[in-house]
Parts: sequence; C-alpha cells; structure tokens
Amino acid sequence: MMNEVSGSLLSSTPGQVDDISANAVGMSLPPSLASRRDQMFPKLAPAEVDRLRRFGEVHTWQPGELLFEASKTGPGMFVLLDGHVLVTRKNCLGIEVPIVENGPGDFMAEIGQLSGRPSLVYGHALDVVEALVINSPSLRAVVVAEAELGERIMRALILRRMGLIETGAGGPILIGPADGAGMVRLRGFLSRNGHPHLALDPKLNSIAKDVMKLHEPRPNELPLVVCPDGMVLKCPTERELAHRLGLYTELSADRVYDVAIVGAGPAGLACAVYAASEGLSVLVLDTLAFGGQAGASARIENYLGFPTGISGQALAGRAYVQAQKFGAEMVVPVEVTSLDCTSVPHAIKLDCGTRISAKTVVIATGAKYRRPAIPELEKYEGRGVYYWVSPIEATLCGQEEVILVGGGNAAGQAVVFLANHAAHVHHLIRGPDLAKSMSKYLIDRIGALANVTLHPESDIVAIEGCEEGVSGVRWRHRKDGSMQTKSTRRIFLFVGADPNTGWLDNCGVKVNDKGFVCTGLDLLPADYARSAYSTDGYHPLPLETSVPGVFAIGDARASSTKRVAAAVGEGAAAVAQVHARLASQKAINRA
Repeated sequence: MMNEVSGSLLSSTPGQVDDISANAVGMSLPPSLASRRDQMFPKLAPAEVDRLRRFGEVHTWQPGELLFEASKTGPGMFVLLDGHVLVTRKNCLGIEVPIVENGPGDFMAEIGQLSGRPSLVYGHALDVVEALVINSPSLRAVVVAEAELGERIMRALILRRMGLIETGAGGPILIGPADGAGMVRLRGFLSRNGHPHLALDPKLNSIAKDVMKLHEPRPNELPLVVCPDGMVLKCPTERELAHRLGLYTELSADRVYDVAIVGAGPAGLACAVYAASEGLSVLVLDTLAFGGQAGASARIENYLGFPTGISGQALAGRAYVQAQKFGAEMVVPVEVTSLDCTSVPHAIKLDCGTRISAKTVVIATGAKYRRPAIPELEKYEGRGVYYWVSPIEATLCGQEEVILVGGGNAAGQAVVFLANHAAHVHHLIRGPDLAKSMSKYLIDRIGALANVTLHPESDIVAIEGCEEGVSGVRWRHRKDGSMQTKSTRRIFLFVGADPNTGWLDNCGVKVNDKGFVCTGLDLLPADYARSAYSTDGYHPLPLETSVPGVFAIGDARASSTKRVAAAVGEGAAAVAQVHARLASQKAINRA
C-alpha cells in the first residue's frame, strides 16, 4: 500500500529559486545528445513564430510567476515572444536546480505535451514574459499541418524527453537498494513507459542516505519515491505511482470511441497509428507499458529497415510517440476485465469500475509470460527471477554467473545481451539443440560467445534462496536424470507465453482450445450465425472475430505469425476492416 508523506521536501516556497545565476544557465547534455543541442533547442525565426500564431493565444506573466509547475497539467507548448524563462527541476531534497534558460524565439515543451501530461519541470518568469500558448490538441495540429516546422518541433520534443531520460532530470527519484524487488519493479515500469527517473542507492549516495534518515522507512516501504513536486511515496504500486505522475488518464464513460484497442504491443500500436492518422477516435489500453513483450527485447535484428538492429523499447517508443502525434489516447496502466458485446457500441469494463464504449474493439493483448512448474517460483519473482532482460536487470549481473532458460529468439537475444554483462551465462533448453526454435544468426552468435554454456535437455527442478532472494538453482537432465547445482542470484525465464485472453470469457468471442482468438477463415458459419448481421449475408472479415465489430491481431490471434513485423502488419491491415465495419454499422442504423 502506498504511503504518502504529507507536504514536500521544499526548502523554498513554490516560485522561488535560490542561488541561481540565470544568465549562465545551460542544460548539461549527456555525450550522446551533446552534438544535437541545436536540434533540441532550435531558435524559431520571427516568420516561423508568426506561422504558429493561428494555433495559440498570447498570455503575459510578471517576474517571479510560474508558467508551469511539475506534476501539474500545463496548458501546452509555450513560444516565447518577449522576456526570459528559467526552467528548473527539484532534486531529492526538494531544492530547485536550473536546467536551461529560454528567451525570445525559444519554445518550451517536451513529448508529454502532445497528450496533455503534467509537466516534469518548473518554468519561472525572470522578467515580464509574453508567450504564445499552444494547447495539446493544437500542438498535434501543428506537427501535422506544418510539415517542415512541425518536423523540427517534433524532433526537439523527442530529443528533450531523451535528455530527461538519460539524465534522470524531471522525473521521480527512487531511493533504495539497487537490487531490491521494489526498486527493480518500479524502475522497470518507468523505463518501459519511457518516463525519466533517477535511482539512488543510499549505500553509495550521501544525499539519498540523508533522505532515508529523514523518513526512516521500514524495509517493506522501500524504495522511497520522491516525485517531481517534492511529495514522497513509500513503495507505491505501479498504478499509484502512475496516478501521482499523471501517467494515468481519467476516462469518461459518456464518450463513444470509433475504436478501442486493448493492448499496446507492436500490433496495438500499429493499429493506433494508422487508425488515428485516418481520423478515427482511438483509445489504447494496456495493463503495464507500451511495447508488450517485444518492448522488453534487448535487440531485434530481423525487423525490416534496421540492419544494425533496434531495441524493442526504442521501436515501441517511436510508435507510441507516433500514435500520440495523431491524437490516439493512451491509458497505462489499466486492466480490461470484461467485454460486453450484447449491443453496439460495445462496452469495455475496466478494473477501476469505469465502462468505456466503442463502436469497434481490437484485441491486441498478446500473450503473458508462462510460468514453469517450479516449486516456490512466485516467491522469488522480482527477487532473482525475471521474465525479461532490460539494462536494469543486466546491470545487476556484473561479474555474476546467471541462468537463462528458453530456446526461442527472445531467449537468444537475451543470452547475447547478458553475455556482455555477466561473468558467465548458463543457457538451459528442453530440446537437444537450438536448431528447431531459434534463428540461425542467433545460434551462430551464441556459439561464438566464450562465456556462454549451453545445457540441452535440462529442466530446473528447484530454486534455493531466502527472504533476500535467489541463492542457487538445481536442474535435471531430462534423459539420464543427473542433477546439477549452481550458485546464482539471477534466473531469467523465457519459456514461452500463453494467450492473454481470459478477459474475453462470456462475451461471444470464440477462442480455440489453447485460448487464442479465432478470426476470419478460422470460423465456421455456426460460430457467427446468431449475429445481428447474419440476415444481411454477414461474413467475418479476415481479422474479425465471431462478434461483428470485434477484431483480433498479433500474438493473441489464433492464425498469426508470432513475429514483430507480422504483428505490425496486422495492426495496419485491421484499420481498413474497422472502416468497413463502421460503414456497415452506419448503414444498418440508417435502415
């Protein structure tokens, strides 16, 4: 349960910034972005500012006033016409520190303003300031309508978010042991949602140690989370943290969307981008983060157009920004508990109790990580047992021997990634070799790694450990029954996934014996004969389920190819079929 410490850690009142030489302020950029400063902070020419005037309204602030505040929803993008604004953030002791000073011709915003998210930083008027304020819907209109100027603005918004992520500026500060279960859980949640944050270990950081002394948290209250507005939370859940940071958007039960997409993996994101770009009102819902299982992939090397590979997080992040650019509403984290297809629009019930209405629904929930039958497995999840590998988990493996289980491509990518961090990777698979389940380029790469040992025909039978986490593992050879024990603190499980379709029970959507959703040619006339469209010669479209207006794409679909590129293709293809079903609904309503 979240514990919220009343008040904040501010040493000065809001609007005050102590000991800052505003004239000397300039954002210190990480090496990866230093050469792109001009792209991050472009200066708009007077003619370009004039082109933007039709999208916003001019406002004035007096010296010392705040244009925007951390954790509060701001009005959008600010284009400075006159005066100077100092952008600051708070450190973990609540002291404001400068980021950058802006003057006439500069604009202030980052990618969160596309969707009206709360500000991550503060903006202080240093003198009389006059600025053009462009709200979020108008900002999206700018980046679409103004091709060249919109591209420059969009690039700057993306690079600024990248800068905040790499420096941790503007986001929450997590304080606790680096390998603590709560720390790993929250860092993973924030990282996969592309949200800036900073993690500090009180054993290594004196300021973090001071914060620990101030709040005296119990072990089960770690990590402490210092929010951008100075509020301190004690071991919040992902949902509680998302609410506090403004990541979670309150939904209206009165609005009817053209399409609701359940799942923000590659298929769902592709569907969102294409649907929103074609003018449909789009809602995307996901329980944890955008990107799905692909978003946790260390590197995807066989996706078209990326010859050197791209991380799943980077690929998903680009799609997520594209969807926002075209106006898709993204709500994370929220869980869909049921679907009611008894009438049109369809009703989607969320775990918060809200019911959302949509004329069409796209099922893109993919698959959930499979848990092998290992005694006490859940006891160690997050405390030495992981179902993905990101830089967060990899950093914990320095100079350690680790265990990885699984023979698919995702497992192969993880082995290669971990081999760059761990002292040794013990790779366990159930089969005799990798040839039937893994791409050859990955097999060859793993074979060339000196610190990887393949253990074929092997199953984990027991995990050893204590309250602090995993300390060892025992596995058995499937043929000769021999046992082997290895001391380790990290076990990574990539043993496949099951369809995430339990929320479809009793809604009329047909699934096969394994739980995958049947669509198009998978369906028999008896599966949809009772539909309201049957008298009009209704037949399901290729990606449509047994319920008219409900579609399935990606890994959740029975006949899909379980590849990222195929999921993206299905997401795009589904939009044309959504248009067709919306047209048929209109025709029936007119009749």
